[in-house]
Amino acid sequence: MRNIAIFAVVERGKADRLVEEAKKAGALGTTIFYGRGTGENEFKKFFNLQIESSKEIIFILTPEDKKDPIIEALVNAGRLRDPGTGILFTIPVLDILGLHHRETMLGMGHSADEQ
Repeated sequence: MRNIAIFAVVERGKADRLVEEAKKAGALGTTIFYGRGTGENEFKKFFNLQIESSKEIIFILTPEDKKDPIIEALVNAGRLRDPGTGILFTIPVLDILGLHHRETMLGMGHSADEQ
């Protein structure tokens, strides 16, 4: 079974709500980290000072067959179909090392090293 990495990039302060909904939809664990955009639209003026927009990046690793409800939960909770609310993308994961729950992630009774 293939695993998928789901990434959602949203405005700072919004990730907790999205993560809560993703867990209800079957995500076993998530990681949130912080970033900043470098695009032209990422800078805002406040009292004539340039202020960078902060982002929260949600990372979820899940078996491919469980990704759709998680993605739908993230999209709905973050209103990601609306312009300017964030972005979501997935990446196939070829190898997993050091994950304590890798048997659960793989949906099998043996480790990734035994495949």
